[in-house]
Amino acid sequence: MNPILRRLTLAVCMGGLLSASRLHAGDLYYFLQEIHVGGEGGWDYLTIDAPSRRLYVAHSTKVIVINIDKDEVVGQITGTLGVHGFAAASSLGRGFASDGRANSVKVVDLGTLKTLTNVPTGENPDAIIYESGRQQVYAFNGRGNSATVIDAATSKVLATIALPGKPEFAAADPSVSRVYCNLEDQGLVAAIDTTKHQVVATWPIAPGEEASGMAIDTVNKRLFIGCRNKIMEMIDSQSGKVMATAHITTGVDANAFDPVTKLAFASCGDGTTTIAKEDGDKLEIAQSLTTRRGARTMALDPDSHKIYLATCDYESQDQQPEGQRARRPRMIPNTFKILVYGIAASKKSP
Repeated sequence: MNPILRRLTLAVCMGGLLSASRLHAGDLYYFLQEIHVGGEGGWDYLTIDAPSRRLYVAHSTKVIVINIDKDEVVGQITGTLGVHGFAAASSLGRGFASDGRANSVKVVDLGTLKTLTNVPTGENPDAIIYESGRQQVYAFNGRGNSATVIDAATSKVLATIALPGKPEFAAADPSVSRVYCNLEDQGLVAAIDTTKHQVVATWPIAPGEEASGMAIDTVNKRLFIGCRNKIMEMIDSQSGKVMATAHITTGVDANAFDPVTKLAFASCGDGTTTIAKEDGDKLEIAQSLTTRRGARTMALDPDSHKIYLATCDYESQDQQPEGQRARRPRMIPNTFKILVYGIAASKKSP
């Protein structure tokens, strides 16, 4: 089927499902399967590169590469000291990994997954995005309170942008030459002019606090941000006005937006992903999806409308030594996995 026709057909189907979801909230997104990855260590951002049908997962000292049509691991990018995120410029055949511990961005060939060069950044590059309008990469330096701008074609640093706070995740809108990022410790969103490489506006996010994830609707000019005080906000990306809020759960770390279905997602570490419908200036909850403990980071495939979340298995309370004060459950080695959810005709249990 033609991709455009397929999207339109899915949009019509989604409209029906959304109407039903107001009565039966569990009928929208279902668990489909899990992709075993294994290995040791924690994880951070997930990135979908829809044209290449790949999912990139930042996992400790490497980036896991998954084919999202086959839902299987097809490779990995190694050689990072502590990777946070990955940005793909598929039209250029290049990828960019933010290596927080090395204070650099690793540039790789997407065909071979081999390193081409390492680009120095500010301190602790964390979130990283590709701005397709000018073919530039923005690496947000968590401890450096800055953003390093890199030419994706040449790997040269174009600018270092000072930020008035600690940056978290970001989103781009090439149609208005803007990149937006959360300033987690200041309760602000910063708007960056991509032609001048300057912060041109900062907007308070109250009633939200400590924003983490961010997603964008570039058509209707809306930002969706997940706040640690259990709020997902919808913000006008031109004025900075908070248009609407929706209640979410504990430990939000990522957001996603589907431009076809107009659904916004907030994934939380307590094992819940809140799904809300953008309806003009309203944000209406469509489903509270039960996932798994630790599934706080997420990516959405705009073609299949599936969401992918990373987590692992944890020790139960009865596995902890007797006589010791209760502690956070530890990750069980070699259980790291990706959970896949989508619009399905039948429900499975994870």
